[in-house]
Amino acid sequence: MSGRILFKGATLIDGTGKEPVENAFLLVEEDRIAATGISAENLVGEYDEVRDLSGKYLMPGMMNCHTHVVMEPVADMQSFARNQTSVTHAVRGVANLQKLLRSGTTFIRDMGSPFAVDLGLKKCMKEGVFKGPDMFCSGKMITMTGGHGWMFGREADGPDDVRKAAREQLRAGADVIKIMATGGVLTPGVEPGSPQFTEEEIRAAVEEAHKAGKKTATHAQGTTGIKNAIRAGIDSIEHGCIMDDEAIEMMLERGTCFVPTLAAVFQIIDNGVEAGIPEYAVEKCTRIFDHHLESFRKARQVGVKIACGTDASTPFNGFDKTALELVLMTRAGMGNMEAIVSATRVSAELIGCDEEYGTLEKGKFADFLILDKDPLADISTLLEVGSVYKKGELVSC
Repeated sequence: MSGRILFKGATLIDGTGKEPVENAFLLVEEDRIAATGISAENLVGEYDEVRDLSGKYLMPGMMNCHTHVVMEPVADMQSFARNQTSVTHAVRGVANLQKLLRSGTTFIRDMGSPFAVDLGLKKCMKEGVFKGPDMFCSGKMITMTGGHGWMFGREADGPDDVRKAAREQLRAGADVIKIMATGGVLTPGVEPGSPQFTEEEIRAAVEEAHKAGKKTATHAQGTTGIKNAIRAGIDSIEHGCIMDDEAIEMMLERGTCFVPTLAAVFQIIDNGVEAGIPEYAVEKCTRIFDHHLESFRKARQVGVKIACGTDASTPFNGFDKTALELVLMTRAGMGNMEAIVSATRVSAELIGCDEEYGTLEKGKFADFLILDKDPLADISTLLEVGSVYKKGELVSC
């Protein structure tokens, strides 16, 4: 977009958590927000274009802090992935990034990519080869030998090897280091509650990331592994399915963020073995789902920071369904505004891009959605957004 474009008349939900503003305006200049406020008639200056959004709702683009963009949300993702190459992963990654953007997700954090393809995709988007959401990448996730996701990640054992694996990802250009603290539901023969990396191993990865000014995240489903990761200084707990009161209190005291990914477990149970999902995965998800919801509710009640992430790529957990996570969070007790803030401001703070993204405020990038219905009245309206703008441009990819 070139020049100055005035969007006026909409109800503005700016992502900060403040009350929505009726008859608001958003002034976009090039790719940034030049001003926001009430009643555009008070603005001084000339505009290249004025767009009347009367009766519409305007909010920041959603952020998804947990994706795997080069994978596919098929029923048996393990069997599927074994037959892929770096080229097929890359092609699918382009398509999935475009699905994310078209559905209203304007920034993602990718949490592990075979062959570190995510780093190449980010580079291509930066060079203008194709359009998609901005992204922070982890490269290859780091797991113990035979640990959760071993077939896709960088296997490492002992603090020294984990330290080297983290350095390898940083050398390749990773924005965040992702490690696996526990087992998971989608790796055969691995228990989701079982601790895997030790506290010392996790600390080695955390130290390397933090030295480089980068953040860390961990797949962590069981209580012992979650506590190991928190004590080691991890920045975010992904999934957090089985947390006791002590683990939640530790997160609150240390400012550890929680990315619950409720959509991943929900979709596996909702579709089941009848849809072709392996029986072991359905059984494990069914066993932990009530614990998962209880962990989410307790963490929210005491004030743990909760960001939005879906684990997009797990069975039937599509890249056009970031908003499903918001729907599920509200079903579990969050208010609609709270869920929107989780997917905007809080997610930007976790990613570390909140100075330029996450809220509709002067000076930030013009990433926003135009909605026909009020998401504060019905959060599910975000499953079908009207228009998506990325850095001031109407998305047409």
